[in-house]
Amino acid sequence: MVGEFVLEVEKREGKGKSVTRKLRAKGYLPAVYYNSKGENISLTVKRSSFEKMYSKVHKSKIVDLNIKNGGGEEKKYALIWDVQRDPVKNFALHVDFLGVDLSEEVYVEVKVEPVGVPKGEERGGRLSIFREVIPVVCLPTAIPEKIEVDVSSLDINDNLHVNDLVLPEGVRLDSVEENFAVLGVEPPERVEETEEEEAETGEEE
Repeated sequence: MVGEFVLEVEKREGKGKSVTRKLRAKGYLPAVYYNSKGENISLTVKRSSFEKMYSKVHKSKIVDLNIKNGGGEEKKYALIWDVQRDPVKNFALHVDFLGVDLSEEVYVEVKVEPVGVPKGEERGGRLSIFREVIPVVCLPTAIPEKIEVDVSSLDINDNLHVNDLVLPEGVRLDSVEENFAVLGVEPPERVEETEEEEAETGEEE
């Protein structure tokens, strides 16, 4: 819903590593807003405010950016497109905001979430997810948080392919060259092999 998630940001004039280090030391993040029309704005955002927002919206909901520039202010609609994080401590280092036009479709990748218990698990099989996200196209206001997939009818060696998915209204698959498998139930022997491989890897470490 437009207007539900508002994030205060400021236009950033300075660039370079020394500037970004000072920002991070003060609890701020360097960020950038850009759109398909070539607009590009360097920003700063308070880290705590961003992390709180991101925990609610992730990459599937529209954020209203209130961009402050001196005494002025302007609003931009955007998606959180990319977040660079520290590989050890996992805190955010940099944020990319993708500007959107509410009347134009966008390409996004949406997480797949299995629902139910496959009947093949009763015979020792195990559900495996081959593709964690699915490429879809829709209006920014119609981006689903996830795509739920009913797996209860799947038996051992059964797969669900991308063309089998039931998508929410207003959402369609991005053009894909092949009808790839999204998830499936692996047979008991494959489950045992995987568990043995994982155990061996753990011992090597």
